[in-house]
Amino acid sequence: MIRIGIRCFLTVWLVLFGAQPDLLWAQAKTEEAAGPDFKEVYDLVRAHLAGMSEAQLNQAAVQALVSGFGSRVSLVTNGAAAKAQAGAPLVSKSSVFDGDIGYIRIEQVGDGLASAVREACNKLAATNKLAGVILDLRYTAGGDYASAVATAELFVKKAQALLNWGNGMVRSKDNSEVLSVPVAVLVNRQTMGAAEALAAVLRETGSGLILGSTTAGQAMIAQEFPLKNGERLRIATAPIQLGDGSALSGQGLKPDIAVEVTPADERTFYADAYKVLSRAELLTGGGPGLTNSASGTNRPARRPRFNEAELVRERREGISEADMTALRERDPERALVNDPALARALDLLKGLALVRR
Repeated sequence: MIRIGIRCFLTVWLVLFGAQPDLLWAQAKTEEAAGPDFKEVYDLVRAHLAGMSEAQLNQAAVQALVSGFGSRVSLVTNGAAAKAQAGAPLVSKSSVFDGDIGYIRIEQVGDGLASAVREACNKLAATNKLAGVILDLRYTAGGDYASAVATAELFVKKAQALLNWGNGMVRSKDNSEVLSVPVAVLVNRQTMGAAEALAAVLRETGSGLILGSTTAGQAMIAQEFPLKNGERLRIATAPIQLGDGSALSGQGLKPDIAVEVTPADERTFYADAYKVLSRAELLTGGGPGLTNSASGTNRPARRPRFNEAELVRERREGISEADMTALRERDPERALVNDPALARALDLLKGLALVRR
């Protein structure tokens, strides 16, 4: 009994005292890894930083705190929100490239987008038998996930799970009026929120491929809290789930086909897909990052870039490069598209149309 009592005493002593240094060391390492205390740093800056007013200090602290969470926390102003809702149209541009590829530029994802996209497709198909559709979601934002799902359903034929943005998984129904054409979706770093969800659903359902660069990573279930100055603090409370149960990443949506372009060049090509960058622009901006660059005027003297569809046609019909060049000179629709992402999407859809035929 004495030996058992001694052993128990030694065990308790080792736990309480012998192991205590290790526990304290582990706790110290954890606190060190966590970084300095926010309030401690704020109080020191407030007490000793010269030339900084209380309002300036508060503004800097808020901006730093919000930006530190990336896309998961953001400030929303009432003025900006109203402008976004009342200003830009849902679909800002629709046209046909190469005679049979429809192009639809979506400005924002909001109520009525599905109807606007269907109307645009019907108008384009009225005069052209479409072999594919390009949905341009570059610089597209919006938080209407119901509209994103409704728009994706235009291209989804069978019933299946699509998206869950906090109210349960939404499923599509069998669609006899589906727009049964291949879809290419253009995205970039400014593709945000519901636009990211739209692109992801189209890919998940097998309706389209995504081309461009990684998106903003702002497709999240969020809650907004009013602030005293009239602004709102938007906080992501949960991830958005696709039909297969996977969550949209806060790191952004990665494209199926990556097309790297500098932000400045991408803005230029977005405004004018046929724009040819000058030599000075190429030297300062680094060019579009692909072999699809040119220099000089908007009628390049170099050998034109033939896409996959044209190369197949050339081989099948025995058309020479000179004949193809002459056809392009006579046909304005065959003017060289210098927008790298758009050109890649056109090549993809034209080649796919030939394979399907």
